Amino acid sequence: MTLNSTAQPLGRLKRLEDIRTVWPNEALNFTPWLAEDDSLALLGETIGIDLEFVGREQWVGPFRADLLCIDSSTHMRVLIENQFGKTDHSHLGQVITYAAGLEAVTIVWIAERFTDEHRAALDWLNRSTAEGVNFFGLEVELWQIGASMPAPKFNVVSQPNDWLKATTERVEALTGTDQLKLAYWQAFVEYAKPVAAPLSMTRPQAVHWMDFSVGRSGFWVGARINTQKNVLTVGLYSNLSKEFYRQLLHQKVEIEADLGFPMIWTENPGKKQSQVELRLEVPDVRDDAAWAEQHEWFLTHLKTLHRVFSPRIKVLQEVPVGLSDAAPDEDDA
Repeated sequence: MTLNSTAQPLGRLKRLEDIRTVWPNEALNFTPWLAEDDSLALLGETIGIDLEFVGREQWVGPFRADLLCIDSSTHMRVLIENQFGKTDHSHLGQVITYAAGLEAVTIVWIAERFTDEHRAALDWLNRSTAEGVNFFGLEVELWQIGASMPAPKFNVVSQPNDWLKATTERVEALTGTDQLKLAYWQAFVEYAKPVAAPLSMTRPQAVHWMDFSVGRSGFWVGARINTQKNVLTVGLYSNLSKEFYRQLLHQKVEIEADLGFPMIWTENPGKKQSQVELRLEVPDVRDDAAWAEQHEWFLTHLKTLHRVFSPRIKVLQEVPVGLSDAAPDEDDA
C-alpha cells in the first residue's frame, strides 16, 4: 500500500559547475562582490573572524593585493587573495609577498580548487610561522535549489593548527569575570541588533570591549566595561597618526556642541592609540538586572558618536602612518 505524504515538497541541491556564470571575471566581478558587506560576513562566519573592509587592490610595491581587511576584534590586518581555477605557485608567492608587505597576520587564499601541494604548503606555513600568524585556504562554490538564485559557499581546506579546537577550548575554559564579559556583550548584541544601524554588530567575545566601524580604517567607536571600578565608557579610538587626533581636537568645541556632552580627550604621547571618551559610573556592572539600562546608554551614545565623528574623520587629509597591531589597552581585570 502506498501512503500519501503530507510533507512539504523538497528541492534538490545542485552545484553549479562553472562559477563564471555568476562572476564572469575574477578582478571585475568576483573581487568587488567579495568586498561587499554581506560577502565579507559570509567569509568571516566561515573562518570565525569578524572582518572590516579596508580596501581593494592595495599596492605592495609594484603589485596589488586583492583585498585588505581588519579583524574587528583585534584591529589587525587580514589579507584576502583570490583566484579562479586551481591554485598555482604564482599565487602562493603573491600571498606570501603581499602578507609581508602589508604586515598582515591573517592570510586568506581563495580558489575554486586547491591542489594537494598547495594545501600542504599552507599547512606547513601554519606549523612553521610565528604564533599569531594564520593561513587559511578556502574553496568557493555556487549551489542552488531548483531554479533558485545561486548561493555561494566557502569550504575550508586549510586552517591554523587546532583552530576550531582552540576556539572551542577558549570558550569552555572561561571562568568568572570572562564569562561575565561574554554574557554582557551577548546580551548587548541581542538588545541592540534590531535597531543598531548605522552600527555593524560584531561577534561578542570575553573581553572588556566591543568595537564598531566608523567609516574609515584605523578609527573605530567602542564600548568598554570596567568590572572592578564599575565604569562604562564609550569613545572614538584611533591608532593612526597623532596629527589626525590634533585636527579633531581643534574642532573640540564644535564636536562637543554636536554631541551634546563633553568628552575626555587623550592623545597618549608615545603610544599609537589616541581616544576621545565619555564615562559613566554605575552601581554594579555585574548586576544583570541593570544591563538593559546600561545597554540603552551604550547604544544611544555609540550612535551619537558615529553620527558626529564619522563625517569628520572621513575628510581628514593627513596620510596615516600605519595601523597598530595592538588591541585596546587592557585596563580591566
